[in-house]
Amino acid sequence: MSPPDDRMILVLDEGTSSTRAVLYAASGEQRGSCARALDQHYPGPGLVEHDAAEIWAKTLECARSMVAEAGGPERIAAIGITNQRETVVAWDKLSGEPLARAIVWQDRRTADACEALRQAGHEPRVQRETGLLLDPYFSATKMAWLLEHVPAIREAGDRLAFGTVESWLVWKLSGEHLTDVTNASRTLLLPLQGGDWSDDLLSLFGVPRGALPRVVGNAGRLAVTHPELFGAPIPITGLIGDQQSATVGQACFDFGQTKLTLGTGAFVLTNVGAPAPTQPGRLLGTILYEVAGTRHYALEGAIFVAGSLIQWLRDNLGLLRSADETEALARTVEDNGGVTLLPALAGLGAPYWKPQATASISGLSFSSTRAHVARAALEAVSHQLVDLASAFGAAGANWHQLRVDGGMAVNDWLAQDLADMTMVEVTRPSDIETTARGAALLAAVGAGIHPDMPAAAAAMIGEGVRFAPRGLGQVRDQRLAAWRTLLGSV
Repeated sequence: MSPPDDRMILVLDEGTSSTRAVLYAASGEQRGSCARALDQHYPGPGLVEHDAAEIWAKTLECARSMVAEAGGPERIAAIGITNQRETVVAWDKLSGEPLARAIVWQDRRTADACEALRQAGHEPRVQRETGLLLDPYFSATKMAWLLEHVPAIREAGDRLAFGTVESWLVWKLSGEHLTDVTNASRTLLLPLQGGDWSDDLLSLFGVPRGALPRVVGNAGRLAVTHPELFGAPIPITGLIGDQQSATVGQACFDFGQTKLTLGTGAFVLTNVGAPAPTQPGRLLGTILYEVAGTRHYALEGAIFVAGSLIQWLRDNLGLLRSADETEALARTVEDNGGVTLLPALAGLGAPYWKPQATASISGLSFSSTRAHVARAALEAVSHQLVDLASAFGAAGANWHQLRVDGGMAVNDWLAQDLADMTMVEVTRPSDIETTARGAALLAAVGAGIHPDMPAAAAAMIGEGVRFAPRGLGQVRDQRLAAWRTLLGSV
């Protein structure tokens, strides 16, 4: 076997639109990657589903490709997994096969159920215990819906297993039914300061404890893969939800450090250390990570539609030839031409929490072009970030810098607009795929390659690019006034 410091870390990065396997050296250098697109299923308005069997098959394909590229399983020191959070998979513990399509985090089918619970007065207690609000975004009402509407799930009894995507993959890789605290903290079933599921919350949502996984920390020897999958067993030493992973991958280890991931949605997490946040307002309190028994917390603001808006303009409306075209188009016009866009294709997330809101475009005229619409789409991200900045400030977590990552972060025009509109410095790392890198850091610590998180970050994270805010003056005020007028219409 090769010396430990010469072996690599294999990260399985389970996103909403794709699954990837990425190889990292202990120095943080990326040694290889494999990606496969995931099919999105939209069986009706507000409904979003994935095929869990497809997720597993494509993940295994990519993982085997990277194990071969590394030179065999003996060259892999550890596996880290990061995943789209809140998405719910239901499977049969005996057959190991899914019992229905997975319900994706974007899905809105339980909006009425959430409203009924809210009207019954449950939200203050739920938020106090979990840091979350009653919204279809989270996992518990998805589980309840599956139990009510899918006979095979309702009839599975003791054979039923529920889990988020990392839990599903760990089961398929190792036969262990477990979940990490960051993903567990997104279900509405785990108290922020607890280590196990709450009986009261399980009762409220009607979710059976026996169907849920065991809750573990984010780093350590958590499970070991079946030997036949890769030719030899490989330890799984890091598990973390994707937004927390990106925050770790941006080395946000101190109070107030903030990251913004611009992917399918846009997600802001600010490290608030410990204890757990007790007054998050219309933001979310969540577990950031737990290593060696020490738990760190974050405040989070989730925007449901960001990159998916650009994809919609391209695929559904045909206004773009490629997503990359938005930056060039935005630069061809001096301003938005009076066009303002409300990107509520899947409702509105933080700080508004309007699951029934729908998208709209205002200010169109004969002079409007696709460039104005493309620019308005990018500006909509910045407008929501301004409102989030105010919400974070009200919760005692002012931003002093935004560390951006994700696919949309390569857009220099958008990065500068974010700095101009939020009036804080924006920094972008040399490697924008910080989600996979965060999981690599955790797996490296869990495998003993690096002694702790700061040491792992020092070894594995490089420098980035900075965008300083420019004073837009009246232009900023006019844009925000138009935005708030449109927002007030929903």
